[in-house]
Amino acid sequence: MFTNWKQYISLYMKILVMRTLYYYSDRYPIAEKSLLSWANEFSKIRFNNFNEVKQLYKNSSVVGNRRVIFHIKGNDFRLIVSMNFIQQACYIIWFGTHKEYDRINVETIDFDKDINTFKRK
Repeated sequence: MFTNWKQYISLYMKILVMRTLYYYSDRYPIAEKSLLSWANEFSKIRFNNFNEVKQLYKNSSVVGNRRVIFHIKGNDFRLIVSMNFIQQACYIIWFGTHKEYDRINVETIDFDKDINTFKRK
Protein backbone atom coordinates (compact mmCIF):
# COMPACT_ATOMS: atom_id res chain seq x y z
CA MET A 1 0.00 0.00 0.00
CA PHE A 2 1.21 3.51 -0.82
CA THR A 3 1.77 5.73 2.19
CA ASN A 4 2.09 9.03 0.34
CA TRP A 5 1.38 10.54 -3.08
CA LYS A 6 5.05 10.51 -4.14
CA GLN A 7 4.98 6.73 -4.27
CA TYR A 8 2.37 6.93 -7.05
CA ILE A 9 4.88 8.60 -9.31
CA SER A 10 6.73 6.25 -11.63
CA LEU A 11 10.31 5.43 -10.78
CA TYR A 12 11.38 5.75 -14.39
CA MET A 13 10.58 7.91 -17.39
CA LYS A 14 7.63 6.55 -19.35
CA ILE A 15 7.57 7.02 -23.11
CA LEU A 16 3.96 7.69 -24.05
CA VAL A 17 2.47 6.39 -27.29
CA MET A 18 5.03 3.72 -28.16
CA ARG A 19 3.41 3.49 -31.59
CA THR A 20 5.32 6.68 -32.38
CA LEU A 21 8.64 4.86 -32.02
CA TYR A 22 7.48 2.10 -34.33
CA TYR A 23 6.17 4.60 -36.85
CA TYR A 24 9.51 6.39 -37.05
CA SER A 25 11.42 3.09 -37.05
CA ASP A 26 9.39 2.00 -40.04
CA ARG A 27 9.84 5.36 -41.76
CA TYR A 28 13.63 5.43 -41.15
CA PRO A 29 14.77 1.77 -41.00
CA ILE A 30 18.43 2.80 -40.97
CA ALA A 31 17.82 4.53 -37.60
CA GLU A 32 15.63 1.81 -36.05
CA LYS A 33 18.32 0.17 -33.91
CA SER A 34 19.62 3.50 -32.58
CA LEU A 35 16.14 4.88 -31.90
CA LEU A 36 14.94 1.78 -30.06
CA SER A 37 18.22 1.63 -28.10
CA TRP A 38 17.67 5.23 -27.00
CA ALA A 39 14.11 4.39 -25.91
CA ASN A 40 15.23 1.31 -23.99
CA GLU A 41 17.92 3.24 -22.14
CA PHE A 42 15.84 6.36 -21.58
CA SER A 43 12.89 4.46 -20.10
CA LYS A 44 15.12 2.96 -17.38
CA ILE A 45 16.16 6.31 -15.93
CA ARG A 46 14.47 8.76 -13.59
CA PHE A 47 15.03 12.41 -14.45
CA ASN A 48 14.06 15.18 -12.05
CA ASN A 49 14.96 18.12 -14.28
CA PHE A 50 16.55 19.19 -17.55
CA ASN A 51 20.00 19.43 -15.94
CA GLU A 52 19.92 15.70 -15.23
CA VAL A 53 18.95 14.98 -18.84
CA LYS A 54 21.76 17.20 -20.10
CA GLN A 55 24.24 15.56 -17.73
CA LEU A 56 23.58 12.11 -19.19
CA TYR A 57 22.90 13.16 -22.79
CA LYS A 58 25.59 15.79 -23.28
CA ASN A 59 24.62 16.54 -26.90
CA SER A 60 20.97 17.11 -26.05
CA SER A 61 19.47 20.58 -26.22
CA VAL A 62 16.66 22.05 -24.18
CA VAL A 63 14.27 24.33 -26.04
CA GLY A 64 11.11 26.15 -25.05
CA ASN A 65 7.85 24.38 -24.36
CA ARG A 66 9.52 21.64 -22.21
CA ARG A 67 11.16 20.08 -25.24
CA VAL A 68 14.48 18.29 -25.50
CA ILE A 69 16.31 17.46 -28.71
CA PHE A 70 18.35 14.26 -28.78
CA HIS A 71 20.92 13.22 -31.37
CA ILE A 72 20.19 9.72 -32.61
CA LYS A 73 22.61 7.59 -34.61
CA GLY A 74 25.44 10.03 -34.07
CA ASN A 75 24.19 13.28 -35.48
CA ASP A 76 22.35 11.77 -38.45
CA PHE A 77 18.89 12.02 -36.84
CA ARG A 78 17.19 14.30 -34.34
CA LEU A 79 14.45 13.39 -31.88
CA ILE A 80 12.22 16.00 -30.24
CA VAL A 81 10.61 14.97 -26.97
CA SER A 82 8.29 16.84 -24.61
CA MET A 83 9.01 15.98 -20.97
CA ASN A 84 6.98 16.08 -17.77
CA PHE A 85 9.25 15.44 -14.79
CA ILE A 86 6.49 15.35 -12.17
CA GLN A 87 4.70 12.51 -13.96
CA GLN A 88 7.94 10.96 -15.23
CA ALA A 89 6.51 10.88 -18.74
CA CYS A 90 7.68 12.01 -22.13
CA TYR A 91 5.95 12.33 -25.44
CA ILE A 92 7.74 12.00 -28.76
CA ILE A 93 6.91 15.03 -30.88
CA TRP A 94 9.07 14.55 -33.97
CA PHE A 95 11.88 12.44 -35.45
CA GLY A 96 13.78 12.94 -38.68
CA THR A 97 17.07 13.47 -40.40
CA HIS A 98 19.36 16.33 -39.52
CA LYS A 99 18.54 17.91 -42.89
CA GLU A 100 14.78 17.70 -42.20
CA TYR A 101 15.36 19.09 -38.71
CA ASP A 102 16.98 22.19 -40.18
CA ARG A 103 13.68 22.97 -41.97
CA ILE A 104 11.35 22.87 -38.94
CA ASN A 105 10.62 25.11 -36.00
CA VAL A 106 11.49 22.99 -32.98
CA GLU A 107 9.31 24.97 -30.60
CA THR A 108 6.13 24.75 -32.66
CA ILE A 109 6.33 21.50 -34.66
CA ASP A 110 3.30 19.30 -33.98
CA PHE A 111 2.88 15.58 -33.51
CA ASP A 112 2.62 13.81 -36.90
CA LYS A 113 -1.08 12.90 -37.27
CA ASP A 114 -0.21 9.96 -39.57
CA ILE A 115 0.93 8.10 -36.45
CA ASN A 116 -2.72 7.80 -35.39
CA THR A 117 -3.47 5.43 -38.29
CA PHE A 118 -0.10 3.65 -38.40
CA LYS A 119 -0.17 -0.15 -38.23
CA ARG A 120 3.04 -2.02 -37.48
CA LYS A 121 4.09 -4.52 -40.13
